[in-house]
Amino acid sequence: MQQKNRWKHLVVGVLVLLLAGLIYAWSVMALPIAKEFPSWNKASLSGVFTVCMIFFCFGGVAGGFLLKKMSVRVVLLGAALFLLGGFFLAASAQSLGVLIFGYGLLCGFGSGLAYNGVMSTVTQWYRDRQGLASGILLMGFGFGSFFIGKAFVHFTPAQLGAWRSSFRFLGIVIFLVFSLGALVLQKPPQEDGLAEEGASVYDFPPRAMLRKKSFWIYFLWAAVLSGAGLILISHAAGIARETSLGLSEGTLSTVVGLISIFNGLGRVLFGGMFDRNGRSRTMAMINGLFFIAVGVTLLALWTKSLPLLVVGFIITGIAYGGVTPTNSAFICSYFGPRFFSVNFPLVNLNLLLASFGSSLAGRLYDLSHSYTSSTLAMFAMLVLGTLASLAIGPRPQKG
Repeated sequence: MQQKNRWKHLVVGVLVLLLAGLIYAWSVMALPIAKEFPSWNKASLSGVFTVCMIFFCFGGVAGGFLLKKMSVRVVLLGAALFLLGGFFLAASAQSLGVLIFGYGLLCGFGSGLAYNGVMSTVTQWYRDRQGLASGILLMGFGFGSFFIGKAFVHFTPAQLGAWRSSFRFLGIVIFLVFSLGALVLQKPPQEDGLAEEGASVYDFPPRAMLRKKSFWIYFLWAAVLSGAGLILISHAAGIARETSLGLSEGTLSTVVGLISIFNGLGRVLFGGMFDRNGRSRTMAMINGLFFIAVGVTLLALWTKSLPLLVVGFIITGIAYGGVTPTNSAFICSYFGPRFFSVNFPLVNLNLLLASFGSSLAGRLYDLSHSYTSSTLAMFAMLVLGTLASLAIGPRPQKG
């Protein structure tokens, strides 16, 4: 097989994940909805995203089991139907329950199906560069919320209800792109050797993996670092306003958007680093950058310095971007490629715990009226994560 053939799968995979990552643009999409339904408070609209994240995780797990029984083509077409139906149902919503069911449940589940289908299929073409391929794919997933979210704002008219047409249009575009991906993506043929290239002799099915201490220690590391990242990401606008009063909406959007941009770049950077330097050094670098980010952000809050805060946001984006490709590369290198499609979404369930980081930060702010307390909470979480990363140990053996 010519090496160029596998790049076709990587490019299509990035395109599919770019649109699957659109669900993370909820904070932008919720703005016109909140204007049309002023009785729906922020807590209610935040609940839509929480449900979306929960069913994203469930969709990933379901996708793993489905990929064992059917082709990625069927899984992607199923994801396309879930997202098409979800956006169209959400576009017709006159009640919060319909919005939650359409966007939260259907779109979240469909995005999880697509996410695992693409990751599990495309990375099989890159057993020699698992971390880098994962990083590039996840960069596309991370960029989706920024670029497509920006497009949503730009092309959605200001009048009430205009968001409904945008939702329907997005549903159609996602359905078409996912259908294209379903036609192109496939697992590498065994005879080409790529399916076995770099294959680990350590192949653990899910039950065996869940009995390994190294999995749970890593799960803890991923949960607390993701939680620390989500504290800053979900409250970035508030932190920026506390640091520099009077910021325009345009400047605020740009400053906050830097996190997404550098998050995407961090995914490629640390994906490649895992391939070259291994788990221990990669995790140590992520930990170190997080500590620097917290220190710079605290200094920015204390000195009311917007330039310092921009630096803190950039470093946070890079560090947080390192967690997701490390998840993928860790599962494959420690527990083998054979059961990757089932094992990978299990480690991603750490997001269910990490999502409480945002709520924790909000409560601390309500008590202290400053984001300094939330940033100090990030520091405490990073200490716990660093201790966990030091306790993981070598790759487990069967038996």
